[in-house]
Amino acid sequence: MNQSDISVRLLGTDQIQGLAAHLTAAGLPTQDLLQPDRMFYSFHRGETELGYGGIEGTGRTRLIRSLVVVPAQRKSGIGTLLLRALERIAEADGAQSLHLLTTTAPDFFEARGYEHRDRSQAPKAISSSEEFKSLCPTSAVYMVKDLAT
Repeated sequence: MNQSDISVRLLGTDQIQGLAAHLTAAGLPTQDLLQPDRMFYSFHRGETELGYGGIEGTGRTRLIRSLVVVPAQRKSGIGTLLLRALERIAEADGAQSLHLLTTTAPDFFEARGYEHRDRSQAPKAISSSEEFKSLCPTSAVYMVKDLAT
């Protein structure tokens, strides 16, 4: 499968429940899904659900709010394709860097170009997010990728 096989659907507020169920099952936070400046997407191949992802913020610096592959699609390379799709969406919207916090997948993101950073290096747009301030534990790994490279 390649990127062209995947369709991306922007979720409306009435479609957040499906995303929330998958995030909850994966142990990821859901408390802020309906807050402003968050765009969530579902990814499909035909009618087959592959996963969900989200981007938070505006401007050049954005936060990957969530990335989750549905259980039936895991271990098949789908996560990489979904991450690339989120990166392209953010870049097309003017983002120059993507930031994230993870407790479970630092190796996955590092293998895809994200670098470990100390949380004190986070720009204000990231460090003031609910995910950074309260939703993710302080043990979460903070990572950054420059989209221009």
